[in-house]
Amino acid sequence: MARVAFLGLGVMGYPMAGHLVKAGHEVTVWNRTGTKSEAWAKEYDGQAAETPAEAASGAEYILLCLGDDPDVLAVFDAFEASIATGAVIVDHTTASAGLARSLYARSDEKGAAFVDAPISGGQAGAENGQLTIMCGGDAAAFTKAEPIMQAYGKRMTLIGDSGAGQLAKSVNQICIAGIVQGLAEGMHFADEAGLDVAKVIEAISGGAAQSWQMENRWETMRDGHYEHGFAVDWMRKDLRIALDTARENGASLPVTAMVDQHYADIQAMGGQRWDTSSLLARMGRKPS
Repeated sequence: MARVAFLGLGVMGYPMAGHLVKAGHEVTVWNRTGTKSEAWAKEYDGQAAETPAEAASGAEYILLCLGDDPDVLAVFDAFEASIATGAVIVDHTTASAGLARSLYARSDEKGAAFVDAPISGGQAGAENGQLTIMCGGDAAAFTKAEPIMQAYGKRMTLIGDSGAGQLAKSVNQICIAGIVQGLAEGMHFADEAGLDVAKVIEAISGGAAQSWQMENRWETMRDGHYEHGFAVDWMRKDLRIALDTARENGASLPVTAMVDQHYADIQAMGGQRWDTSSLLARMGRKPS
């Protein structure tokens, strides 16, 4: 059993922290909205802290699952003085590699370890304890953090040095953006050609066109249901990080840049909280 602080109880963090309790760990949580921390503590028989510093005090592991770089930085600033020597800090937020490297250095100065560990698998993956976790940092820190992450992760991979996990998450989002756009265009083409979309998907899903998005999202897309996963606002944040990094390293991401602008169109339609499959809404398949 380990003493764990979990900071950030959004749609991902709330069940992830719960899995830690189920795995036998002693968990103290903090959330910006205190009523959510209290609700979690009541549901899982854990502890709720009023501040990040209080949650982190004495913790062997400090886990973060927040929104964006400014959120991570503000929370880290708030608990930095409470970091115990030998603690392992694991950031599950999708943030920039530059921030990860900065916090790695600051953690090292405190005699602690830092692992950037963005997650993939969506709300369902968090609830089912089946997340994929891409990690950056020292091998020793990853080895210490891995048994903790196993409470909610099905696959944990150390990609490389600090920041590598965040860069790998950008690769993940780049690939998803292109796949969803292709699926949306294909379904739109089938509609305009007068084809039975269900029969088309049945025909092509066993071949090279098959993808997780096709298997899990084509029906909800066809029906105009866009409440099944990762929100457009968050996807645009992730694509912004990828595109900013590409400008720094010289990578060419023309499809990603185009899809990012298509998601901007979705936001303008009022779809900020629709899931990422809502690209089809641009082509007439509005929410039902």
